[in-house]
Amino acid sequence: MKSKTAIENISPSSYKTSISILLALSLTHLLNDMLQSVVSASYPVIKENLSLTFGQIGFIAFVYQICASVFQPAFGVLFDKKPSPWYLSLGASSTLIGLLILAFAHSVYTVSIAVAFIGLGSSIIHPEASRLTHYASGGKHGLAQSIFQVGGNFGGSLGPLLAALIITPYGQKFMVVFAGIAFISILNKRSIIKWYTERIRVLKNKNTPKEAIRKVNLTKHQINYSLVILLILIFSKYVYTASLSNYYTFYLIEKFDITMQHSQLFLFAFLLASAAGTLIGGPIGDRFGRKYVIWFSILGTAPFSLWMPHANLLWTCILSIIIGFVLSSAFSAILVYAQELLPTKVGLISGLFFGLAFGIAGVAAAVLGNVADHNGIEYVYKCCAYMPLLGFIAIFLPNVKPHRIKKM
Repeated sequence: MKSKTAIENISPSSYKTSISILLALSLTHLLNDMLQSVVSASYPVIKENLSLTFGQIGFIAFVYQICASVFQPAFGVLFDKKPSPWYLSLGASSTLIGLLILAFAHSVYTVSIAVAFIGLGSSIIHPEASRLTHYASGGKHGLAQSIFQVGGNFGGSLGPLLAALIITPYGQKFMVVFAGIAFISILNKRSIIKWYTERIRVLKNKNTPKEAIRKVNLTKHQINYSLVILLILIFSKYVYTASLSNYYTFYLIEKFDITMQHSQLFLFAFLLASAAGTLIGGPIGDRFGRKYVIWFSILGTAPFSLWMPHANLLWTCILSIIIGFVLSSAFSAILVYAQELLPTKVGLISGLFFGLAFGIAGVAAAVLGNVADHNGIEYVYKCCAYMPLLGFIAIFLPNVKPHRIKKM
């Protein structure tokens, strides 16, 4: 007899890992995060053009991160209950509108409206694309999330480089170039739309067989405290990441007196290393367990983060590359671990964890901006260097073996 427990009704062919769809979703993530990171990498240009303080830059980052986080759990629930192939295109359209507004913004309030639209686009794309990644994985959830995440991380690394080549020398109005890329990303989703339209049609077929889902052998209490531990780890990771993604360029300019373009190239190196490291966590987690990947990737960053505030320019660049590579494997492992704790609520978990990641980063960006105004940017990096030490609590996570889906 077939199990009555299922995430959703699916056809036998969909049990296979769909590499083409995973690559398309990874490209969607790449384009989205590239456009998002162009905005943060352009903060120095916006700050100079509009004569803003670090506190105002922190406020702008806060608005963006909140819009990219608060709505994600709600969108995740909506996408679980009301599936549609058009959500990804809707998210890209919101990003397009925000970039057009940002190109011609002349005040901190207009910039805030622009980044709000951009944040909403991200708030739609992340939970939906992550949810579809889970369903296209064929049971290889860690590998699938790594493919998905590497697209986002690589796209995020391209943002500072493109900002250095286009926005810094030519000005804020050239954001329209990236609005054009957002339009192209809307057109690029045809294969995903076709695949998911067929999937939704199959889901509505009452005669479709159900797939048995193995639940983790944990009590409700164990699941709840495991989720709390994961949230603390997300907090430690994204407070430290916020210091690098939002203020690394300012730190390099102030401490080492380098040019804005050079600082953006250093940021590119850090983000590129993060993209490369993302591919490791998922497959290793599939084979040996997520807990060890999470524990190593966060706590293993601590020696390098504690050293970096005291290093010279060369070693600062080297250490940031090591930090990016080691730390980046954590999120996909954390996300898949949480999805395995609650396998029937993939959209909710995706939206919740992406939303918290963005929300924590947004609050951290605002707080760190004000701290930098009062105590200096170097003080910020000395304080944030201790955040990866919180990674030690991953040792208290129970061992959850990866699920293996039985083909029918």
